[in-house]
Amino acid sequence: MTAAPSPRQLPLNILAHSATTALGAGLDAQRRALAQRRSGLRRNDFGSDPLDCWIGRVEGVEDVVLPPALSGFACRNNALAWLALQQDGLLDALAGVIARHGAGRVAVVMGTSTSSIGATEEAYAHLQAGADDVACFPPDLRRPRIHTPHAPGDFVQAATGLRGPCVTVATACSSSAKVFAQAARLIHAGFADAALVGGVDTLCGSVLFGFHSLQLVANDPCRPFDARRNGLSLGEGGGYAVLERAGAGPDTALQLHGYGESSDAHHMSAPHPQGLGARLAMQRALHGAGLDAMQVGYLNLHGTSTPANDGIEAAAVAALFPPSLHASSTKGWTGHTLGAAGIVESVFALLALSDGLLPGTLNSEVADPACGPQIRFDNAHADIGHAMNNSFGFGGNNCSLVFGKAG
Repeated sequence: MTAAPSPRQLPLNILAHSATTALGAGLDAQRRALAQRRSGLRRNDFGSDPLDCWIGRVEGVEDVVLPPALSGFACRNNALAWLALQQDGLLDALAGVIARHGAGRVAVVMGTSTSSIGATEEAYAHLQAGADDVACFPPDLRRPRIHTPHAPGDFVQAATGLRGPCVTVATACSSSAKVFAQAARLIHAGFADAALVGGVDTLCGSVLFGFHSLQLVANDPCRPFDARRNGLSLGEGGGYAVLERAGAGPDTALQLHGYGESSDAHHMSAPHPQGLGARLAMQRALHGAGLDAMQVGYLNLHGTSTPANDGIEAAAVAALFPPSLHASSTKGWTGHTLGAAGIVESVFALLALSDGLLPGTLNSEVADPACGPQIRFDNAHADIGHAMNNSFGFGGNNCSLVFGKAG
């Protein structure tokens, strides 16, 4: 099956971008760890009864104190969202687009998989007797705004003062890749002139034990595309990008050139066995960017390290791209950050463009003969013009993004 034709997508300037992961806060922490091949994974120490596995935990989240005006949003997820927002000139870039267009013309589009469910778990664990002996949340967690799927978008809009359209995308692990597509549509349709896009997900019991119940969590650090892979390592992360219509502000070095989405709806938690949705998303992203597959220099794969997902994604990539493509998964560095994976790994693709460092696949050593030559374990250096990111979620929600250098 071939991808349906889609219109050529106008580029959007990327004014600032950043990620905060188990590797540290901000771009420099990410690029240092990638170059040094230093993983952020550690033995699980999260929760009162930790599952035996490895996780990507962000240091310092527990120490974040929100400003008094935002205290009603306090929870781990919003603390990480706030920490990530302070990095790499994001607030300065926002001030610029507000000055040019007004706060009402700047959209907020946030992605998440579990929102602030960790706070809801805590609230249920400490239920108290209320009026007429009806159980209720403890007073410090009796804050409805943090117990909704829209909590990340609501918090970020309040934290930034932006007043344009505000959307929270929750399509599992493709969530914060789809925010780029959603923002592009808002801007191209005239509902906004710029957008703050991003994603955040934090570790919680629902995530750790939920994935464990599906028998998807490895006891050792994950090793994507390795012939011996046996499961994923979960992580947490947050990140953002500031997008603006090209020509509406200052010139930038990096741009969003295309996006592709698909929903194959094959299964609640398993990909289409022939990778149909993945292939459609990649084809549509290339078409939207007006590119041939030969022009992509780096592809950040979804690469979760589960036996089925990696093999199917590798087959879809081999069907579209030449053997010369450098494709890899970076989840051995950060763990699978779920709803934040799209933004985190888009930042890694942008670093490949700006720095020329093409990450390999950490922890992986034994090539799987079922995976094509595009899958690379070692880092490489190259001056590339375009990079792609794949983010594929439960239920067949797939998104591919193409980034490039301006001009």
